[in-house]
Parts: sequence; structure tokens; C-alpha cells
Amino acid sequence: MQIHIYLKDITGSTPFRGGHREKNFGLLARTTGEVDLILGQVPAYLIIGNGRVARHTACYFDFLGIPYTQWHRGMTEDDLRAKAAAASHILLLIRDDAIADFALFHLSGFSAVKIHFSGALVAAGIYGAHPLMTFGPELYTQDKYQSIPFIIEDDAPDFAVLLPGLPNAHARIKKSDKAKYHALCAMAGNFSCLLWQKLMDSFAQDFGLPPEAAQAYLRQQTDNLIADYTSALTGPLARGDGATVQKHLAALKGDPFHDVYQSFIAAYGASKEKRT
Repeated sequence: MQIHIYLKDITGSTPFRGGHREKNFGLLARTTGEVDLILGQVPAYLIIGNGRVARHTACYFDFLGIPYTQWHRGMTEDDLRAKAAAASHILLLIRDDAIADFALFHLSGFSAVKIHFSGALVAAGIYGAHPLMTFGPELYTQDKYQSIPFIIEDDAPDFAVLLPGLPNAHARIKKSDKAKYHALCAMAGNFSCLLWQKLMDSFAQDFGLPPEAAQAYLRQQTDNLIADYTSALTGPLARGDGATVQKHLAALKGDPFHDVYQSFIAAYGASKEKRT
């Protein structure tokens, strides 16, 4: 098998903000061949789990031609031991609250590098590598998988050693910062999803509008954030329109999202004061 390494700048300029940089965030290692080889060795991955993240990871490995085995609770303990013994890297892609105990009781005797993909968890003897992406029920394209940045712990090995074969961009973060980092990710991704679901449900149920009518708004808001997140905020809070804000609060009286709106007003005001 012939190996070729290419470096490609995918961002063009802006350095990655936050955490500790291992290399230019815009530079990705690219290889060709059946497997992306690092240090001349073919990794032997074992994927633990069969949930969404495990399925997406297996799909990505299939795209890249990376060999792997998989184990989940429907399989035998003997099968787990045999696969763990043959693995160079074990990915624990199971619930956060099960990772540490599973590794302790089932994987302690094996020398493979152990990795989890949790954004918040810090576990002794298991390196954290968080794929900064939301994983839906449908599998993605290879290009989308390769665009996912990994946020790895500050004491993790070099990315090529930690996750050999993956050409993804990556950056480092202090373990002490992980809980806050993941909380902010959850608010930005998961909480905003709740707001868009509320809007689309209300379009359909309260106003007789097609939920699809909100899609252009959603796309443009996302485009504006990507183009320049610092100037993307619009609307009554941004322009200081207190009268409209009060109308909104009155209209939302009795709705569970009234308190959500109120909390955003308070958070926006406090963060604005902190910046000035």
C-alpha cells in the first residue's frame, strides 16, 4: 500500500479560539489508500456500543477504509474479551454515566488506548475526544464526517496516536474547562433546537402556518452566525426596543417559554454589562 500525506488549509485564516492548539486548526492530514496509516501501523479499533454515535463512527470508518470490530450488550462477554485483546484502540461510545464503570470492570486488563467521545466527562485512564457535532438518526456523508472538529483533552497523546487514520481538525482543552465547554455547546445546540421546535409547533398549532415557513429564517440566522457571530444578533434586544420586549412578555403569559424569554433578557443584560 502506498501512503501519501497532504496538508490542506480548510479555513484560510482565523486561528481556532479556545483551548490549546496542537497545530494550525486549518491544516488537515490527508492520506490515500485502503487505510489512513499513522506511524506505519494499521489501527485495530474496537467500538463499544450501538447507539447513534457508534453507528455514525462505524459509517465514517467504512468511508475511510479503517478496519474495526464492534461490541454491544447483545453480544457475549467472551466476544468482548477476544475483541479487546486484539484491539489497539477501544472507543467507548456508550452513555456518559456508564463509561468509567464499564472500563473498570471489563477493560482493565487490556493494553489498548481507551477513548470516549463525551464532551463533559473526565475519566481516569480514558482519553476524551469530543466530536463537536450533533448526530441525527440518518447517517452523514464522508465530507460531513471529515468536517467535524475533535476537541481533545490537554494531556492526550498526539491526535495521530490517539485516533490514527482520522484526518479531522482538532484542538485541545483543559480538563477543568470541559464541563463549562459542554454546557455551552448544549445550550447553543440543544436549547436552540427547543426554541426552533417551539416556533414550528406554534406555527402549525396556533397560527395555522406551515412549519416550513420558518426554514429560510433558520438558514439565514445560521449563515449570519457563521459569517460573523459577533454581529449576528438582531431584533428588539439588540436594538434596545423595550416596548416590543414587553409586548412579547405579555403575549407569552401562561406559556412555559415566558420564563425562558425572561431569562434571556436577564442573561443578555448581564453579559452586555460584563463586556463594557
